[in-house]
Amino acid sequence: MDGAYRPMKRGALERVPKALNLIPTVLQWLWLSLRYGSVTLPSCANPAITSGGLVGEGKLEYVAAMGPTALSACAITTSFINEGPGSVAKGEAVMAEHGLGFPVILKPDLGWCGFGVRIVRNREELLNYVTRFPVGECIVVQEFLDDAGEAGLFYVRHPDQPRGRLIGLLLRHFPRVTGDGVHTIAELMAADARLQRLGSDGLSEPCCDTARIPPAGEVCRISTIGSTRVGGLYLDGTELITPALTEAVDAISRDMRDFHVGRFDVKFDRLANLREGRGFKIIEVNGSGADAVHAFDPVHSVTEAYGIIFRKQRELFAISHAMRKRGHKPIGLIGLARLHFRQQRLIDLYPPSN
Repeated sequence: MDGAYRPMKRGALERVPKALNLIPTVLQWLWLSLRYGSVTLPSCANPAITSGGLVGEGKLEYVAAMGPTALSACAITTSFINEGPGSVAKGEAVMAEHGLGFPVILKPDLGWCGFGVRIVRNREELLNYVTRFPVGECIVVQEFLDDAGEAGLFYVRHPDQPRGRLIGLLLRHFPRVTGDGVHTIAELMAADARLQRLGSDGLSEPCCDTARIPPAGEVCRISTIGSTRVGGLYLDGTELITPALTEAVDAISRDMRDFHVGRFDVKFDRLANLREGRGFKIIEVNGSGADAVHAFDPVHSVTEAYGIIFRKQRELFAISHAMRKRGHKPIGLIGLARLHFRQQRLIDLYPPSN
């Protein structure tokens, strides 16, 4: 993974303001909606998941949809309902029940784009998290995997086909700086346009001591999550897809109830093992709303990037159309809007990601 690392320059899509970025995507979505007769049709793609995974679904819904084959490929995951500071004991109890110790990853069941995801190293940090987390909402507890590699595997399977395909592979690089023995981590971050994003939204912060001066050559990871919103880098590894990897992901997907479109975010030990369909653990699944984020690789022009996104949307609508023919009905627009606004309201209440 590190051998594939490239300087963290910004890609074509990242240089375009987000509002403008969405216009071509929205226009194609509207065209497909007219063609297929429903703006929310993709909610049919994965009937076992709320809105098919377009928006507002819980992370645990995907786990609940899994059979033994799929579960065996997942990181250890459990949860508890937050009741404020008194929930520390509940958190420790579910950790002990599943053989987990610190550090662990805590994240909201209802989340998006890494919001609210934190590494928690001790009881004090657990207390801090539950104190700042919305009362009555579900907290997911997951084992911390220290593997250097993280990938997103974009999967599609037409319901009339016996096997599915991988149509994209994302390699995610975490925000990091290289020490020079002179400047603090904070100063090194300030000198990098990409890393200046971390903390600028008030919903994220570094996972390390930014006042430290790292020795020359030391690589310091500064965020647990690798989202571009905090300075992460997305690289397109689609050419690395192999029949062995496709077969492994297809077996997992077919062991999930009515799952046809989505992205499996995985941690892996070595790229060679990932290509052989082994040595990886699923840390999260995203459904119909999963973006084809490998399009953000800096090597892609704007035209190439939108080509990737447009192909994904066409696949999504075609599969959803086939599922509608089988009797599944898309969610109503008002229902989808309610899910979206609830999710957005909660995101603002979560502790900052780190």
